[in-house]
Amino acid sequence: MTTIAEEFVVSSENKVFDTDHRRIINYNIGKYDVAVKKGLSAFSNLEHAKRKAHVIKWKVIETLDKVLPDFEANFQKRGGKVIWANDAEEAQREILAIMQRAGAKTVVKSKSMVTEEIHLNEFLESNGIESLETDLGEYIVQLLGQKPYHIVTPAMHLSKDDIAKLFNERFGTPIDATSEQIVLKARELLREKYLKADVGITGANFLIADTGSIAISENEGNARLTTTFPKIHIAIVGVEKVIPSIADLDLFWPMLATHGTGQNLTVYNTILSGPRQPDETDGPDEMYVILLDNGRTKLLAQKEQRQGLYCIRCGACLNACPIYKNVGGHTYNTPYSGPIGSVITPHMRGMEDFKHLSFASSLCGRCSEVCPVKIDIHKMLLLNRRDAVKDKLAEQKEEWGWVVWKKAMLSRKLTDFLGGGIKNWLLKTFFKKTWGQFRQMPKVAAKSFSKLWQERNKPES
Repeated sequence: MTTIAEEFVVSSENKVFDTDHRRIINYNIGKYDVAVKKGLSAFSNLEHAKRKAHVIKWKVIETLDKVLPDFEANFQKRGGKVIWANDAEEAQREILAIMQRAGAKTVVKSKSMVTEEIHLNEFLESNGIESLETDLGEYIVQLLGQKPYHIVTPAMHLSKDDIAKLFNERFGTPIDATSEQIVLKARELLREKYLKADVGITGANFLIADTGSIAISENEGNARLTTTFPKIHIAIVGVEKVIPSIADLDLFWPMLATHGTGQNLTVYNTILSGPRQPDETDGPDEMYVILLDNGRTKLLAQKEQRQGLYCIRCGACLNACPIYKNVGGHTYNTPYSGPIGSVITPHMRGMEDFKHLSFASSLCGRCSEVCPVKIDIHKMLLLNRRDAVKDKLAEQKEEWGWVVWKKAMLSRKLTDFLGGGIKNWLLKTFFKKTWGQFRQMPKVAAKSFSKLWQERNKPES
């Protein structure tokens, strides 16, 4: 049986040599880089803003046991209902129970990585419930039967021509349709779904403790329609998304927008504080917030790596990562790809199955450099590697290899004894298929530096 790590290696190799994939990703991330550079220039002191965001997230993660009950109490005051879910299965059961009580058969859903994490679409469909993505990127990958490619831009791996071809095959639009024609067709198809849907499901970018609210950022308006027309609104949110005060949005909204897309502020920013009140005309009759753990408290228990929970899902580290830009988002086999996904996934889904992600890094540090909340991502990857070794998850032949290497490196006599000829033979014999498959193997000099130094500085007799 093929392991997840072995699938990663095969998939990575295929993507790395897919020139069309490389062209599309380089083009899309190139546009992102230009926009973000302009967006970040709006901050008078970006480093100060990052430090402030880091401190706020540090404080809230260290006091989750106090801040989350505050959110719950304040949300319930406005008629909202809070459900705590330990894992994906529990979250699925709770959502199904809500829908069965209401006799609901159709769902419209705005963009949410947490719903991808719990495989919500597949679960609802297996129970005879239609679940439709309304974010354009999510809608496109749903039509293709794919998973989102990127945390922020789900269809980043597709060109405009790819999408035009898909819409031509499915809906009869022109094969050379413009972006505007594609968007108009999607709007025409989705508007009717909003009006008929029984339930609207969203995620949330932030949980606001002092007002008992959720904050949602988007660029298309689909989340507002999803939370307005259906009679029931369910928001599924990871427990780490909480912030102490509504005043903190003054910092986090611009940080999320600039690092995510280069905008000064996302087009639609919505704060929802429960179901429709007696004096309000819009909104659902019932509103639920499902607070999802699903491995987050396991990461919280890791004192050195818990800062992975500070993440605001801007996607900046993915766009900066040379590995992600080569192997692509689907290769990671997890909703949270790229550097931050490599940090948190082994703790949330098991180190044994996902330890390889922490090794799929150049450790260049670019991910840490661009993070808006100053997560020391590349250090977290090293700590994951350490933990994998400490837990005896490395293969025995790998352990033996490092034992031999360490012994040789700690002994100058042994290092010099293994001359260039022996070292070149070792490289050719043991590493040609792995290190040397797509590159020319280095050639070790016949004599070491220390040997040459000794010869050059021999005392004259």
